[in-house]
Amino acid sequence: MNDKNSTAFLRLVKIMDELREQCPWDKKQTIATLRQLTIEETYELADAITDEDWQGIKEELGDLLLHIVFYARIGKEQKQFDLAELIHGVCEKLISRHPHIYGNKENNGEPIHVENDEEVKKNWEKLKLKEGKKSVLSGVPRSLPATVKAMRLQEKARQVGFEWDERDQVWDKVDEEIAELKTAVRQLDDCQDDVKKQALHRAVEMEFGDLVFSLINYARFLRVDAENALTLTNKKFIQRFTQMEAMALAEGKDIRNLGLQEMDAIWNAIKKQQSPE
Repeated sequence: MNDKNSTAFLRLVKIMDELREQCPWDKKQTIATLRQLTIEETYELADAITDEDWQGIKEELGDLLLHIVFYARIGKEQKQFDLAELIHGVCEKLISRHPHIYGNKENNGEPIHVENDEEVKKNWEKLKLKEGKKSVLSGVPRSLPATVKAMRLQEKARQVGFEWDERDQVWDKVDEEIAELKTAVRQLDDCQDDVKKQALHRAVEMEFGDLVFSLINYARFLRVDAENALTLTNKKFIQRFTQMEAMALAEGKDIRNLGLQEMDAIWNAIKKQQSPE
């Protein structure tokens, strides 16, 4: 870290110490009260990244850095850890998990050879298991959004070879899951027993989940971030729907009083306007 970075970081630490000691709000905070705020800041950063808003990214990263320093200050007060321990801890982890850069005991202190980034990721998972992780899937947070969690689970399973060889195989699995979902829906529609319907509805839910999981897997083979893809679609839907509301209002109509065909006509007109030539 150069002098410029060191000075800036130490300034933030000093301000955090002052706020914790002098500001009534900052003095009151705990790790529990900060938790939700940290989650919100993370999602704000995610939004800025999706929008490729570099100014927003810079601001949100600053907010997250503040939260890290805040947690470290509380950790010190609770005699659990301090900022230096936190930083040295992640440094040691990075060094131990990058033996192709820093070497290790198994290779007499010399860097090991890796062919590409895939080998780096596989070595990373092997090292985590050596450190005491009980499963390759360990470390995926329980509270991750389901789409992100599915991607992370699939990526981790991939590191030990639990992966399709070809993209077409994944699409075959998608087709299979679509067929199973359709079968489950037909069984639910045909059922007249209310008790059995509850179980069949649960089966539909499970089959739908299997289909989404398979589509997320297919997205990985396309090198598409499924979470970001859905975020972009949500954003596009919001833009088009609000534009549809505005167009209806400009014609003196309340969208709530329009029929589906009328709304669909406006929607298609908006799509045509937005489509590239």
